[in-house]
This record gives sequence, C-alpha cells and structure tokens, in this order.
Amino acid sequence: MKPAKTLFDKVQGEVPEFSISYKTKGNPALRQQITSSKDIAEICRKCFDSDTIDWVESFIVMGFNRANRLLGFYKVSQGGVDRTAVDAKVIFQFALLCNASLLVLCHNHPSGSIRPSHSDEITTRKLKEAGELLDIKLLDHVILGADGEYYSFCDEGML
Repeated sequence: MKPAKTLFDKVQGEVPEFSISYKTKGNPALRQQITSSKDIAEICRKCFDSDTIDWVESFIVMGFNRANRLLGFYKVSQGGVDRTAVDAKVIFQFALLCNASLLVLCHNHPSGSIRPSHSDEITTRKLKEAGELLDIKLLDHVILGADGEYYSFCDEGML
C-alpha cells in the first residue's frame, strides 16, 4: 500500500518555498549607537549619495536594535526633484528581516527647505501606526537639507 501524500508532497514543485537567513558581521555591542537626532542626521547623511542629495529626493530606512545600535539601512526609493515613492511593505520587509526593534526614516529635500510637507506628515503617521502593530517603534523621521541642516520629527514633537 502506497503512503498517503502529505500537504508538503502535494505542493512541492508547484509552490515556491521561501527561506530566511540572518548573518551578522562583528559584535553587536560595537555597532554605532544613536543618542540624539544629531547622531541620526549624521548617519543618514552618510547613507545618501553626495552627488545627488541636492538633485533628486531619496528615501531610506535604518533599523536599530533595542540598544539603539545600528543594524543597517536600506534605500527604499529615489524619485524626482520634489517627491519619491514610499512603500510601507518594503520598509517593514527590511525591518523584519534585520530584526529591527526601532526604525528611523530619512529623506532629503533637494529644494533646500527642511520643513515637512503635508505628505511627509501623513506618511510618517501611517508608518508609525503600522510599526505599532508589529511592535516596531518609529524612533524618528529626519529630513535632510543640502546644506547640512536637518528636521527631526521627534525633536519637533511630531512623533
């Protein structure tokens, strides 16, 4: 008598199987730690291409562990002179895959104005709410200007 097929046997070869691996380099206790929005802005600026920061808008996300130590960053998008796409699914894929407990969002304003747009405020609120569902805290959203200035949603009481 032939053994009954399991669910796995029935889908094998027909349905893609995903696997996840997580490999870190170095001691987590030695990773860069943030203590202020100034620290965040300095790290953010290093993640942007200095040749395009005052030309096109880009959006990055950085993941941190519970000790505020940097796990890594991901460039979510690069757009035009005054906007770029922000996809929450991409942001939280990154957050989950790097085991982030804290997120920092960052984008630049090529216009030089560091004031958030209405769209920036809505995006920040939505991402904060999405993070709460996953127990991933949105620590800050920083807007960089081309001249070294920055705007911190946290410092301004918007987070």
